[in-house]
Amino acid sequence: MTSFWSGKQIRLRGIEPDDWAAFMRFAVDEERTGDLLNPPRSAESFRIWAKEQAAAKSDGDCFGLAIEAVDTGEIVGTVGSHQADPRAGWFEYGVTIGADHRRKGYAAEAAVMLLRFMFAERRYHKCQARIFAHNEASLTLHRRLGFVEEGRLRDHVFLAGRHHDLIMMGVLADEFAQLHSMREPDGSAAGPGATTCSSGD
Repeated sequence: MTSFWSGKQIRLRGIEPDDWAAFMRFAVDEERTGDLLNPPRSAESFRIWAKEQAAAKSDGDCFGLAIEAVDTGEIVGTVGSHQADPRAGWFEYGVTIGADHRRKGYAAEAAVMLLRFMFAERRYHKCQARIFAHNEASLTLHRRLGFVEEGRLRDHVFLAGRHHDLIMMGVLADEFAQLHSMREPDGSAAGPGATTCSSGD
């Protein structure tokens, strides 16, 4: 049986202490691409953070996972659920891919895997994503995944010396199911009552 967390190009796994160097590179990438600007952090701070993440207990439906390339075993990014409201049935997620590994389909595959889990196994109804308005690549990716723009927060974030709009995007479970298979890689249903649809990624 193929693992639910393994796909054609990537597998999702827990964060390990040795992943600290990759996350330090991701932080530099975010600064270079204008996604985030923070004061420089030491290598030791990343070592401590990765060690804490590796030992942390799962916080309900909020978690972070490393994205690992199947062919090389290299960590290429991270994906996770950052907020969740089980009563209302929505969660918010994010995905980051290192600059050297973009445009290879890793983000789409990781996102579909995580959303399939949250919709089919955890029974959430809606997923939300917050995207900087200037991040055209991320906006295009999420539209292809089935997300639609639900609102725009004008001048909501400040980075690189100026304010930027923040776009709120969302996708409902049934909308996702119309575009992406709700089955595990081996063809078995991801959860009781899961539906089967043609894959759109």
